[in-house]
Amino acid sequence: MMRIDKLLGHSGYGTRREIKALCRHGDVTVNGAACTDSGVKVDPAADTVAVRGEVVQYREFYYLMLNKPAGVVTATEDKRSETVLDLLPPLFRAARLFPVGRLDKDTTGLLLLTNDGAWAHNIITPKNSVTKVYVAETEGDVPADLNERFAAGIILADGLQCLPAAIRQIRENTFEITVCEGKFHQVKRMCAAVDLHVTALHRRSVGALALDESLAPGAYRMLADKEVILPLLGQ
Repeated sequence: MMRIDKLLGHSGYGTRREIKALCRHGDVTVNGAACTDSGVKVDPAADTVAVRGEVVQYREFYYLMLNKPAGVVTATEDKRSETVLDLLPPLFRAARLFPVGRLDKDTTGLLLLTNDGAWAHNIITPKNSVTKVYVAETEGDVPADLNERFAAGIILADGLQCLPAAIRQIRENTFEITVCEGKFHQVKRMCAAVDLHVTALHRRSVGALALDESLAPGAYRMLADKEVILPLLGQ
């Protein structure tokens, strides 16, 4: 059971004050009967709640994939820059969605968002070693022992040891890089450690979930039920 103002707020129907006004004006019904008290408790699974005749489709958890464009900050709020939450309808801010991990401001590609904290934790926790695949465009001379150095675990400029990673050349100075951790600026720092400067970086997949290439930069879609488990599965 949950209060109707919480249910409606979570579903994007306004602030608690706005929802209270909706109830007071007779715009909210529960099982066909007017509900004038925004504190009434309902069962989302059993009761039919409607606002001005529109049935509320309540979901406890949301799982989204976003094709993150460059120039957008991976955060819920930022005073200076547009955030990934600004790309979504107000419903998702009301439902308290947040990014699962982060991508740098200039990095593009697959970003997951949810309000399911346990699911997000299982994806980002280092102990689960969830793989992330990136495509990096670089400048610089490619070392002859590049594959071996990545496989052994790159040592960053500050002495930090990375876990073993895989790198595969796609074309001249463009590489597919697979990592299983998420250190700050990790892919860029790994490349810098072998004298390659990353000029563009795009995340292609998380676990077994690949970016839907039909999504334009800045576009999103809900994950299908069968896709929700994919970020937790290996490649």
